[in-house]
Amino acid sequence: MNINLSQCFIAVDDHDKAIAFYRDVLGLEVRNDVGFEGMRWVTVGSPSQDVEIVLEPPLADPGAPAADRQAMAELLAKGMLRGVIFTTDDVDATFERIRAAGGEVMQEPIDQPYGVRDCAFRDPAGNMLRFNQPRKQ
Repeated sequence: MNINLSQCFIAVDDHDKAIAFYRDVLGLEVRNDVGFEGMRWVTVGSPSQDVEIVLEPPLADPGAPAADRQAMAELLAKGMLRGVIFTTDDVDATFERIRAAGGEVMQEPIDQPYGVRDCAFRDPAGNMLRFNQPRKQ
C-alpha cells in the first residue's frame, strides 16, 4: 500500500496577492480556482509534482462565528498559522530570485546543523515559507 501527500493548506487573506506570489514569484502553476458560499480556494503546485497547495480563507467554514473568524484573521496577520518547506537544487539562486521579486526575507541562506542549507520568506499573508537543499558533502 502506498500513501502519498496530495494537498496541504495555507491560509491567505487575499487570494489575488497570493496567486501573484505563488505563480509569478515562485513559479507554481494555478490548477484550480473555486468559490463557494462567499469563500474561495485556489490550488497551486509545481509543474514537476502532483502535490498541491490549497490557498484557503483563514477560517474555511461558512458557518463559523464572527469571533472565530476574527481570531483566525489575527493569527494569520501575526504569521502564526501554517508554513511550508520547499526543496530546491540551488537555495542561493532561489533566494536571490525571490528577494529580487520583492519577497519578504525572514532568513538569508545559511548552513543548518541538521544537514540542509536553507532560507526563509513570508508570503503576502505572513505565512513562513522555507526553501532548503541538502548540503553538499
